[in-house]
Amino acid sequence: MFGAIAGDVIGSRFEKNNIKTKDFQLFHKDCRFTDDTVLTVAVADAILGEKDYAENIRSYARKYPLAGYGGTFKKWMAGIIKGPYNSWGNGSAMRVSPVAWAWDNWKKALEEAKKSAVVTHNHPEGIKGAQALTMAIAMARQGRTKAQIKKIVNMYFPYDFERSIDSIRHGYSFDVSCQGSVPEAIIAFLESEDLEDAIRTAISIGGDSDTIASMSAAIAEAHYGKPSQDFREKVYAYLPQSFIDTLEAFEKAYPKTKQDRS
Repeated sequence: MFGAIAGDVIGSRFEKNNIKTKDFQLFHKDCRFTDDTVLTVAVADAILGEKDYAENIRSYARKYPLAGYGGTFKKWMAGIIKGPYNSWGNGSAMRVSPVAWAWDNWKKALEEAKKSAVVTHNHPEGIKGAQALTMAIAMARQGRTKAQIKKIVNMYFPYDFERSIDSIRHGYSFDVSCQGSVPEAIIAFLESEDLEDAIRTAISIGGDSDTIASMSAAIAEAHYGKPSQDFREKVYAYLPQSFIDTLEAFEKAYPKTKQDRS
C-alpha cells in the first residue's frame, strides 16, 4: 500500500494542473496527501483491527475533512447519506490496495475488495474497478509477468488494455469514473520501468492525476518491490506519524510473500 500513498502524494499537485509529460520534479513543496491516502490508510487500519469498513472509512474521513473528497462522499461521511450511493467513481479502487496484500488467495481478495467497495460504491462499475486493481496487485505479488497480469486481469475484467500511453495521453481529460481511470492506471504500470516511472507515466496521462498515479503505483510496488529508504522517507515527510505507524504495522503483518510472515 506504500505505492498507493506515494503515487497520491506525488500526483497531488497535478490533479487540478495536469502536466502531459514525465519530466517533472518528483517531490515538491506543493505535494500533499489527499483522500486517496486517507482512505487507503483507513482500509488498512480496518483490516488490521478487524473493524467495519464503513465505520472506519467514515471515521478517518471526518478526521481529515479537507483531503479532497467528492461531493456525494462528503454527504455520506457526514451521515446525510446513510448507506451506499451507487457510485461508479474511482474512490473504490484508489483505497483498495491493502486488501490485495492481506489476502493471499486472489478469489478471497476479490470478495473482500467488493466488501470494501460496496459501503459506498455499490454500482457494478465501482465494484469492478476495485476488483480489477486488486487482481492486478495480487498477480504482481505472485510474481506474474506483465503479460500474464494483463491477460489474467482482462479475462475477468474486460477493459481495453490494447491502448498505449501515448495514444491515451492525447486528448485524455479529467475522468473520475472507474471505467475511465482504472484501465489507464493499469496500462501505465504495464509500460513502466520501475515504481518511480509508473508514477511519472501515470501522471503524464493527465486527468485525475493523483488517483491514477496512486492506483498504478500500487501495482508497481507489488511488481518491482519496495523502493529505497530515501524514497520512503521523502514520502513520509508529507504524512502524519499516525499514517506512517499504520503503514509500517500493516507491512509487518502482510509482507509480499506468505513465507515472510511471522
